[in-house]
Amino acid sequence: MKSAHPHIGVVGAGAWGTALAVLANRAGTRTSLFARNEYVLETIKNTRINSAYLPDVFLDPAITVRSDIAELSTCDLLVIAIPAQSLRAAIISLSDLVSAQVPIVLATKGIERGSLLLMSEVVQSIMPANPQAVISGPNFASEAASGLPTAAVIASHYPAVAESLSYMLGGKFFRLYTNDDPIGTQLAGALKNVLAIACGIAMGRGLGENARAALLTRGMAEMARLIKAKGGKESTLMGLAGMGDAVLTCTSAKSRNYALGLEIGKHGGNHRAGGVTPSLQEGVATAESAHHLAQKLGVYMPVVACVNDILRSDMEVDAAMNRLLERDTAAE
Repeated sequence: MKSAHPHIGVVGAGAWGTALAVLANRAGTRTSLFARNEYVLETIKNTRINSAYLPDVFLDPAITVRSDIAELSTCDLLVIAIPAQSLRAAIISLSDLVSAQVPIVLATKGIERGSLLLMSEVVQSIMPANPQAVISGPNFASEAASGLPTAAVIASHYPAVAESLSYMLGGKFFRLYTNDDPIGTQLAGALKNVLAIACGIAMGRGLGENARAALLTRGMAEMARLIKAKGGKESTLMGLAGMGDAVLTCTSAKSRNYALGLEIGKHGGNHRAGGVTPSLQEGVATAESAHHLAQKLGVYMPVVACVNDILRSDMEVDAAMNRLLERDTAAE
């Protein structure tokens, strides 16, 4: 860090970005939250509440709220908490403002469309000298920001960055662990959103708890195959970024991806019925990217393929289920 009183900048004032700013401030860190949405910006300044994304949490006046990203040059560490498909444009903007010594911490989950790059790979391609870390885990923003017990993992090849982030964000009720597997951590965090859609579809279609448990288990096996093929560690799936995040996201109606799946299941696969707006959920973009990445790497991922077909070609849920059930049985 550049100073005895480090300054953390959180880019993105959605629910998770706002929660991370609250957690950093609670940890005693000088904190700035950067928002592009003028309504969000003014609402927080006037009421100290992000009514659009985190309405039940008060933001301490010590958290400064900014719109001018040029001020990011004063930060000692940056946390990026924006939608995955917007990351490249944001990093390009930051690359001329931020020195190569400033660590970039990714709180964004997804796989970039087209390039099929992980978030860390997008950053690496634009800001190759900056140290990186990834923060992930079973984290609903409202619970974490409200002070309920929460745990997350920091994945990095830079121990000093992980240690600094633990100091700047962690606390009694926000426990931070570390690992050295950013690839596995990122893929687990991205793919569980696709798995959550699948589990929601099963429950919305009335297929039962057994079906959801089977999808969760076999989906985790698919995740392990892709993580291994990409060069990550399968053991990461046993931790917070894998099993922890998947169990939370695939079983709770608070999960937007699971809720989307529920609605799709109720309508048999027609996500345009009932006002369903799948484009708002990151798992939709990830399903497409993960499917293509699996094909590129020669990894068999039938659950991901079925979710992608339901979302992209209006395949009926029943047809997708029959396709899964008709596969040959094999050793687990």
